Amino acid sequence: MLERITDKLSQIARQLSGRAAITEKNVRDAVEEIKVALLEADVHVRVVRRFVNRTIEDATGEAVLRSVSPAQQFVKVVYDRLVQFLGDERQDLSLKGPDATSVILLLGLQGSGKTTTAAKLAFRLRKEGRNPLLVAADLARPAAIDQLVQLGEQIGLPVYREEGAKDPVKVARHGVDAARKELRDTVIVDTAGRMHVDSDLMDEIARVHRAVSPDETLLVADSMTGQSAVDVATAFGETVGLSGVVLTKFDSDTRGGAALSLKSIAGKPIKFIGVGERPGDLEPFYPDRIASRILGMGDVVSLVEKAQETIDQKEAEELQAKMASATFTLEDYLAQFRRVKKMGSIGSLLEMIPGAKGAISEDQIDQREMVREEAIILSMTPQERRNHRIIGPPRRTRIAHGSGTSVHDVNKLLKKFEKMRLMMKKMSKNKKYQAQLMSQLGG
Repeated sequence: MLERITDKLSQIARQLSGRAAITEKNVRDAVEEIKVALLEADVHVRVVRRFVNRTIEDATGEAVLRSVSPAQQFVKVVYDRLVQFLGDERQDLSLKGPDATSVILLLGLQGSGKTTTAAKLAFRLRKEGRNPLLVAADLARPAAIDQLVQLGEQIGLPVYREEGAKDPVKVARHGVDAARKELRDTVIVDTAGRMHVDSDLMDEIARVHRAVSPDETLLVADSMTGQSAVDVATAFGETVGLSGVVLTKFDSDTRGGAALSLKSIAGKPIKFIGVGERPGDLEPFYPDRIASRILGMGDVVSLVEKAQETIDQKEAEELQAKMASATFTLEDYLAQFRRVKKMGSIGSLLEMIPGAKGAISEDQIDQREMVREEAIILSMTPQERRNHRIIGPPRRTRIAHGSGTSVHDVNKLLKKFEKMRLMMKKMSKNKKYQAQLMSQLGG
């Protein structure tokens, strides 16, 4: 995500970090490059102007130019400004307690991903302990109701709908009433969109808004539309007063114009970002973490959180014990391999590791080899996975045939696995080695 601006700002940060001292000219040259990068990223020109002026003002002060590490101080100034323009801090949903029913109204243009986002948000809120009901109030698009019902079935949550309904206002109001009768604490209302903002759309949205009195009014916007998303947010905000924005397709957005412009121009915080197609691919938006990724500084906190979602404390302790005693098996290796896949794409994980984005490209990681390794392990018997030392030449030939690979591939995996076991044992018992590894990861 945000590859273009990330590559440029990371490059500028690396250039400056190599200098023992920086001058006012260095700062102005760097800021000029940043300005070009922001404009190319489709960031609103007013945001670019403010960013440039404030960064020059902060970075050319004596506190920076005379500091022990002026280059690092300059990067810190740029980081602080990015955080500010992205929204300063995480904005949570303002929902009532479990004894009352909170209403979330989703708005947006057609194709922005409203219906999918409604299901993702419901899935997320259920994981947090809430009991949501989805309401299909998009009567303009024939397939919208069926799509929401199918998504509801996938995540195991009910969808309120009215067959043959013509009035979205009544559907929305009846959906909220149904949720209250069923003692549900959250209602998510999916509304109609249009190809563009028009008076009919705004009139309908205003009437639905008055009917359900939402606690959260969220605009769902396609991040890849850049400044257009800002214009849409401004228009909806003037009509119903938005409480926040959900940016979809954030994982595919290489520019970042919408993310960097929304808060400053439309005055609306980004509350969530869509980072994939799966129900769990809706993440809270943390300005500081995104700013860190943009500057190539990684995002270790999010990486740890993703890891915690796929492995619990007991499993982690058992894994650590196996690593320390060198009893880690190919069965364990396969389980960890699958957990990593659940955490997201290789590219998204590389973005979270400090320094990895520039040092390692996604192309350098052979995805085909990872598929081959999984096929090889799945072609082994349970006994062979638990004890790889019994895999002699005849077994290796059988495994190669079963997995559609070669004996060379099987040998390569077994050698790699043995080296990895030794490294794990060394790391788990050597505190100095652990410290060196953590320092390389920015810890």
